[in-house]
Amino acid sequence: MKRKVGYTWRLREIMAQHQIFTATELVPLLRERGIDLSASQVHRLVSGTPERLSLQVMAALCDILSCTPADLVATTAENAGVRKTATEDLPTPPSNVAKLRPRAARILPDA
Repeated sequence: MKRKVGYTWRLREIMAQHQIFTATELVPLLRERGIDLSASQVHRLVSGTPERLSLQVMAALCDILSCTPADLVATTAENAGVRKTATEDLPTPPSNVAKLRPRAARILPDA
């Protein structure tokens, strides 16, 4: 069974808990920790959901907000359902299915 994984970026929520409400407030705090991002880059980080993030930036955010990476990124995982075809037909079984089926038992009379 396949699994569908996802995540929720919670930076804005964690920032609000620490009374930081704009991306521009975050820029100097990041600079103090050696992360030199432009105001627009920080704005995209705060307002969007990043697909990639350097560990240096993650560590700086965790230090600024006194949190862990698990606080910033909430992960989800669920079983992906089997997709049905448009005609509601079941997919054709593989050709070697007969090999997987058990053989009928033979009962021999007692000798």
